[in-house]
Amino acid sequence: MNSPPPGTELADIGRFRSKPASRRKREHNISESERVLSIAAGIGLDAAGLGCRGVKRLALFAAGGALAWRGYTGHCSCYHALGINTAKRKPSTAVPAGLGCKFEKTIVVARRPAVLYRFWRHVENLPQVMRHLKSVNQIDEQRSHWSARGALGKDVEWDAEIINERENRMIAWGSLPDGDVETAGSVHFEPLPRDQGTQVIVSMKYNPPAGKIGATIASLMGEGLADKLEEDLQTFKDVMETGMPAAPASV
Repeated sequence: MNSPPPGTELADIGRFRSKPASRRKREHNISESERVLSIAAGIGLDAAGLGCRGVKRLALFAAGGALAWRGYTGHCSCYHALGINTAKRKPSTAVPAGLGCKFEKTIVVARRPAVLYRFWRHVENLPQVMRHLKSVNQIDEQRSHWSARGALGKDVEWDAEIINERENRMIAWGSLPDGDVETAGSVHFEPLPRDQGTQVIVSMKYNPPAGKIGATIASLMGEGLADKLEEDLQTFKDVMETGMPAAPASV
């Protein structure tokens, strides 16, 4: 408490008291889209908890309540402690350094790099091998519009741009501002000795709406993107090696 100067009248002392913590306005440090998705995820987890019992039910209710409160207040205590503020950030990169989750997967495909590169470079092909994608529409030579099946039945959409490429060897991309997700990634096509095929290396980074806790919850509920990427790469291998179209994804 701040001490009043000598001679202060009793009625004026209240002016020098610190405001109670409960009355201090919390700074908004998450973006509007992140707030909406946090509330939706929180409601979804609470709804999922209704069908469970015991510790799992309590865990889902607690996580759902925390996410919903995070979205309602626009304030994330973890972000505050780390000095992160996505409400004010001007995105110059798809996923800023220090944020998001990153994973990498590798697979060997018995085709030459040029063949695999051409398939991947024509981005409208990708929903054939990536089951979570609903559609990819090319806007121009570098930009495209993506639509995917999100968690809890909510579709997500974003625009992406190819930011670097080396013909037959590498493609790198990043999402553009104002989409439902922030994501970046690259795919490398490394030829193996004696024409034994191609090592395909895919690196992905994304910033889930609820930060790293959102990725953890998604993984616990069977929606981990790392597992999906591994399945997608296996489908890519099968399609490229056999020439057969991928089986339609189950709805």
